[in-house]
Amino acid sequence: MKLDARIPAGPLAQKWDRRRAEMKLVNPANKRKYEILVVGSGLAGASAAATLGELGYRVKCFCFQDSPRRAHSIAAQGGINAAKNYQNDGDSVHRLFYDTIKGGDFRAREANVHRLAEVSVNIIDQCVAQGVPFGREYGGMLANRSFGGAQVSRTFYARGATGQQLLIGAYQALSRQIGLGAVRMFPRTEMLDLVVVDGRAKGIVVRDLVSGKIASHSADAVVLATGGYGNVFYLSTNAQGCNATAIWRAWKKGAAFANPCFTQIHPTCIPVSGEHQSKLTLMSESLRNDGRCWVPKAKGDRRAPREIPEVERDYYLERMYPSYGNLAPRDISSRAAKRVCDEGRGVGPGGRGVYLDFSDAIARLGENVVRERYGNLFDMYHEITAENAYQVPMRIYPAIHYVMGGLWVDYHLMSTLPGLFVLGEANFSDHGANRLGASALMQGLADGYFILPYTIGDYLASSGAKRPAADAAEFRAAEEEIQARTKRFLGVNGKRTVSEFHRRLGKILWEHCGMARDAAGLKKALEEIPALRQEFWEDVRVPGSGDELNPSLERAGRVADFLELGELICMDALAREESCGCHFRAEYQLEDGECRRNDEKFAHVAAWEFQGDGRPPLRHAEPLVYEEAHLATRSYK
Repeated sequence: MKLDARIPAGPLAQKWDRRRAEMKLVNPANKRKYEILVVGSGLAGASAAATLGELGYRVKCFCFQDSPRRAHSIAAQGGINAAKNYQNDGDSVHRLFYDTIKGGDFRAREANVHRLAEVSVNIIDQCVAQGVPFGREYGGMLANRSFGGAQVSRTFYARGATGQQLLIGAYQALSRQIGLGAVRMFPRTEMLDLVVVDGRAKGIVVRDLVSGKIASHSADAVVLATGGYGNVFYLSTNAQGCNATAIWRAWKKGAAFANPCFTQIHPTCIPVSGEHQSKLTLMSESLRNDGRCWVPKAKGDRRAPREIPEVERDYYLERMYPSYGNLAPRDISSRAAKRVCDEGRGVGPGGRGVYLDFSDAIARLGENVVRERYGNLFDMYHEITAENAYQVPMRIYPAIHYVMGGLWVDYHLMSTLPGLFVLGEANFSDHGANRLGASALMQGLADGYFILPYTIGDYLASSGAKRPAADAAEFRAAEEEIQARTKRFLGVNGKRTVSEFHRRLGKILWEHCGMARDAAGLKKALEEIPALRQEFWEDVRVPGSGDELNPSLERAGRVADFLELGELICMDALAREESCGCHFRAEYQLEDGECRRNDEKFAHVAAWEFQGDGRPPLRHAEPLVYEEAHLATRSYK
């Protein structure tokens, strides 16, 4: 396997313009001859499908929800970054680029990140033109707020529902193309395999989730925009349907999987309340603009928060990171919360929580201003906890949220399989070892609206490969393999539910490959996960049949993939003998508890190649070369 990133030559700030000038084009009449499959209809998928349809391509878009408006992008809360510098506070494309590289602990590809910063300014204009109701200042100008890892205000927002509003904008663009006949929408349809013909991605095999019917779709190119795999941990902030099946099928067909161990812990989530839970709830990072994180200074202090005087409180982020305070990046803030809780100073049931206190902001600004900025988030917190955060502090604790790992892609967003493009959280490309808040929405829309439409045209104009028939031998073989897998699920007839195996896998990963990892724990996980996987195939119970609506069968397929992916995550974490960003190996830390990177050996992207079932995957490395952002110890103090 050759990892050719295809990064353009020349100065960093000119690479994207240079590449666009070099790309081959497809003339408008010929675009109608090409068929493109877009799997996923969140921000990345909907924006890509809408734009490709607008350009004249024939597009099919698939989602397992009943509507693209139910994509998990709707759950994003706090905002979207862009280097507009409306605040005149010193922001620029270069500063956004550098903050993103630094935030990812120098483990992201420079050229991709700079392009993302460049394109960010266009995204806001696009969304405003679509009618996205961003927050505005009194005079009508778009408002900004701060987010973690930045000392400028560059985050555009629509209260605490930014993802929802951006998705509605992309959805209306998609709906227009559906109405014009340029895009065909396939809801309640799940991709179960990728079809490769003569070394190129040429189609997919899907299952109709209502009828159970298996069908094949051929194409000239396939686009995966299926989100991340955070649900491998069972408890996460992801929607229940989020899964890894599409990218996992692609990995088994030859697409490299990059940096799987780079999984993000979000510091601002509602703490676990019991074994009954199947997911966790995110409270936006934007809350840390006005909320202050603290715990009691004394261990075991169980007084109500308002009974603890100011001098007996430890505003630990402000103490540890005075330059950034409560807006320290997510990985650093998460580990700091874990540290004070491990010291016995956590709050709430089990001592696994810290306070996020808005009393100072309410006294300074007034409750109405705080309500205007974050009202829906406070309402959501009240619905879940029955506590009024205007009167008492919120209780928060870190939880699995996002993944920076994903399928390896080059500068054109194409995987190691020609013709397979991967967008948004499903790829690895832009965030390194830690994503800064409000950058996920930025990446998804940049990929779909402004990058893929150029790069996929260059591929189609250059490939010369014909589109196969949907009944070709490769498609029939994939369908037969899916049918056999379905029979295997239904034929085990064991005693344990799919959810029980998923929960057990999540506990293994959280304990041994969560906020902190070490060699001994990872080796133990690599013993426990294969044993759990074998038990799954011997004792899982999947009721019903494959010829009908069967959520248990859907879940079984996704958890079976998680049981394989979890092992790869631990392999990757064990092989990367350093601490960087969200990958915190306890053996590799500085005296103050911060990450100790090993740039000599690990300043690279780790890309894993599938070698066959029962055989260990092969690890490849793409060196990371920095021209503008010189390697340095990351500090937010």
